[in-house]
Amino acid sequence: MLLAEQDYSFLFNLDAQLLFDTLLLAIAVFFLFLAMSYLLFNPARKMLRDRQNRIEQDIDSAKEDKESAAALKAEYEGKLKEVDKEAEAILAEARQKAIKNEAKIIDEAKEEASRIIKRAQEEAELEKKHAMDDMKQEMIQIASLMAQKVVAASINTEIQDTLVDETLKEMGDSTWLS
Repeated sequence: MLLAEQDYSFLFNLDAQLLFDTLLLAIAVFFLFLAMSYLLFNPARKMLRDRQNRIEQDIDSAKEDKESAAALKAEYEGKLKEVDKEAEAILAEARQKAIKNEAKIIDEAKEEASRIIKRAQEEAELEKKHAMDDMKQEMIQIASLMAQKVVAASINTEIQDTLVDETLKEMGDSTWLS
């Protein structure tokens, strides 16, 4: 039976050499892990940490840029509103100037029209007076022709004066004034 027990103890090869090799292997793996950690994992972690920091900085920068863009947008919208108000003010001022110019032009036109009318009235008066003078001259000529005919027919001066007075009365004062 002993033999049978001995056979079972070597079944897993659990002897001192195996335990020593296992312990030595565990120590070697531990040192290898430390070395790899120092040589590979720490730089990889550092690279990941740096990348994460850069991403965070980019996100912060993007947020700042977005806030700055929003502020600029609000500022530009405000300026656009001010420009619209300024344009309205300029247009209102131009309209007022146009109205003033229109009133000035109308006043000047009215003054010119009144001057033209006054001049036309004066010319009409002058023409009227000229026509009256011409009529008087014609009447005088007619009267003198009549007088010559009367004198030629041997009419005395009393008859001649009477004929001139009658002719003037027939023509009347209204003929002289119109």
